[in-house]
Amino acid sequence: MAEHRASAAPVPPPVSPAADRPPSVPPAACVPAARSAPPAPLSPRTPPTPTASRDRSDPPDRSDPPDLPGRSDLLGRSDRPEGVVRPGLTELRLSAFAGHRRTGFPLGPVTLFAGPSGSGKTTALRAYEALARLAAGAPLAEVFPDPAACVPERARPDAQRRRGFRIGCTADGPEGPVRLDVAVQAEPELRIVGERLTAGGRALLETALRDPGRRTVQAAWHTAGSAPVTRAPLPDDRLGTALLPLRVAGKTDGQRRVLAAAEQTVLALRSVFACDPRPDRMRAPVRRGSGRLLSGCDNLADVLLRTRSECGRRYAHLVAAVRDGCRGPVTDVLAEPLGDGTVRSMLDRGDGIRTDAGRLGDGELRYLALALVLLTGPGVLDVDAPGEVPDAMRGLTVLADGFDRALDPRQRGGLLRLAARMCALGHIRFVGAVADASWAAGAAGVTVVDLDP
Repeated sequence: MAEHRASAAPVPPPVSPAADRPPSVPPAACVPAARSAPPAPLSPRTPPTPTASRDRSDPPDRSDPPDLPGRSDLLGRSDRPEGVVRPGLTELRLSAFAGHRRTGFPLGPVTLFAGPSGSGKTTALRAYEALARLAAGAPLAEVFPDPAACVPERARPDAQRRRGFRIGCTADGPEGPVRLDVAVQAEPELRIVGERLTAGGRALLETALRDPGRRTVQAAWHTAGSAPVTRAPLPDDRLGTALLPLRVAGKTDGQRRVLAAAEQTVLALRSVFACDPRPDRMRAPVRRGSGRLLSGCDNLADVLLRTRSECGRRYAHLVAAVRDGCRGPVTDVLAEPLGDGTVRSMLDRGDGIRTDAGRLGDGELRYLALALVLLTGPGVLDVDAPGEVPDAMRGLTVLADGFDRALDPRQRGGLLRLAARMCALGHIRFVGAVADASWAAGAAGVTVVDLDP
């Protein structure tokens, strides 16, 4: 187990305001005067050759079943061609976000944020989810409905009464480490005022707010052709990195490098599932629906009915996991359709007794739901999956705030081992928040970020 304390070292921000000032624009040299350039279609190009920058987690637990099904079964065995590296986040930076300042958090395939109430665990997960939604193309106002809550409490407004916050991340993959840093103005108007995408020490994209009267930022991205950079306006309510594939032609080596870095960052961030099972909503029968699991796992019974019919092997692994985490004998996990169009979930005890979900404890229901999440994928979860991306390059990140809530030591240990085994296969990553991570000591492939001051 790798353990880290929150770093207090300054993190280079995408813009350069004072610590107690709102985000400002990058230096003038970063983005010369705008020169409009029309959008260019993405040209076909050869995918970059993968490098050796694959995840450095511990190897899978060899006790894992050798015939674990592949992604076509939405269960674990990696279906990646040999040498293909799925992009993933290796660092989350909160330069100035809510209660965090100048902090950088390492991320692994399985990461636990640990600390007492008020230490910023939920805030870190909220920043991760916000970056993911921006990368998926969501507008800024949808991602930050209460932007003032993201501004550091002691941040003072500048002469124009502006305040804001800064977040960022590093995505590793075939292109090596790629850094994304974003500065957001929260007051008086919500807008992105600066963004920087860098790789190998080179700025591939830089944006800056030049005219506050216009709802655009001026962008400059690396070209390395007849002109060193291309300049164009971009909307100030969207992440510029996510828009680059629609704006960069990919005709020069420089443009292809920009596209590869942007695509790696977007892939590493997309398909995030924030999961917080609510036992009080999982006990009663639910209406038949899409079979895609909701964030609160309210429709657990409907999803169990779907997954049981789609892959018996995957379901057998789920039953085995539930047997280890629920009290009493468990021979099967059932989803029974009822005559009124609803479906209920039950545990088969093997002696003619079936226990309705309404009789299970909170910890048992949360354990069942989290095990199902870890053993499935984007096709089963209510998550934005990039349909244009080959399965071999897709990933999924599960965010679980209060991961150990209502779980006993056996349940939380079993779920953590299951998460480590599944994440070692490469198609899923897990980030959880717990009050105390001492129980995770010795768990293979787990990174603990200690937020306790």
